[in-house]
Amino acid sequence: HVQLVESGGGLVQPGGSLRLSCAASGLSYCMGWFRQLPGKEREGVACIYQGGSTYYSDSVKGRFTITQDRAKNTVYLRMNSLTPNDTAMYYCAAGYCSGGYCLHDFEYNYWGQGTQVTVS
Repeated sequence: HVQLVESGGGLVQPGGSLRLSCAASGLSYCMGWFRQLPGKEREGVACIYQGGSTYYSDSVKGRFTITQDRAKNTVYLRMNSLTPNDTAMYYCAAGYCSGGYCLHDFEYNYWGQGTQVTVS
């Protein structure tokens, strides 16, 4: 069982930046960041495989960067040029991504509690 704890969310002005952290009890083969608004479906934002390959949704490509520090069992999401459309609860997830679709939530077995990001 993998435990995940997100941090780093908060209130930021449009155009600003934040860095989210996900401290894990152990890193899985793939790690992902998702976001969700109340009443909306969860959206895959970024994911990273054990070997370092990364993938991003079109909505954040070029603005967000996912990295991992496997020695610290931590995954980061650097978010730049934030807009109000980025406002959401952000979740970290861990899984095996056996289907090869690491931006899809069905690939993940473990989820954190989330950290709120508000851009206003």
